Amino acid sequence: MTTVILLLTLAASPPSTAEKPSRIAQILGGAYQQVGVTLTYDGSYRSITFPGGDVPLERGVCTDVIVRAYRQAGIDLQLLVNQDMSGSFGSYPRLWDLSRPDPNIDHRRVHNLATFFRRNGQTIAVTTRPEDYRAGDLVTWRLPSGAPHIGLISDRVQNGRPLVVHNIGAGVEVADVLFSYEITGHYRYDP
Repeated sequence: MTTVILLLTLAASPPSTAEKPSRIAQILGGAYQQVGVTLTYDGSYRSITFPGGDVPLERGVCTDVIVRAYRQAGIDLQLLVNQDMSGSFGSYPRLWDLSRPDPNIDHRRVHNLATFFRRNGQTIAVTTRPEDYRAGDLVTWRLPSGAPHIGLISDRVQNGRPLVVHNIGAGVEVADVLFSYEITGHYRYDP
């Protein structure tokens, strides 16, 4: 009986640090979980809970992929972006005629996430060498339409290039698009 209880106790105990997935693995897992779930591209303004708010999981935009992925690792970009903007509002783009931060939408804008990552993470050189992009890196692009876009570099490779987890209009997907658009930023953020 004692042995059984001991085994049950060991089985119920949390895994050791060596068995826990890395933060990057948690972030990537959070991104992959959105594939086939977030199917509708919808960037409309919504009032959401703060902190920890989100639009319905079946919809979202490219930034929502990033925010949801980081939440899987216990990092709330909605809160962090709001705090950074509140402390340094003038460092953020003035593209939306706002006079103060708005926790409903600020973290859902590519320019704001790029500014946050630049201010709080590492800015990495933009290159055309696939090996310079690591799993968990964040990349921003300017699409042919001029719209900004953001994606998460995956740990999967195709044709010698890392695949990207993103939502460009047809829901969250993992795709070979790293060099398909003009890259405007390359960041690493692992607080």
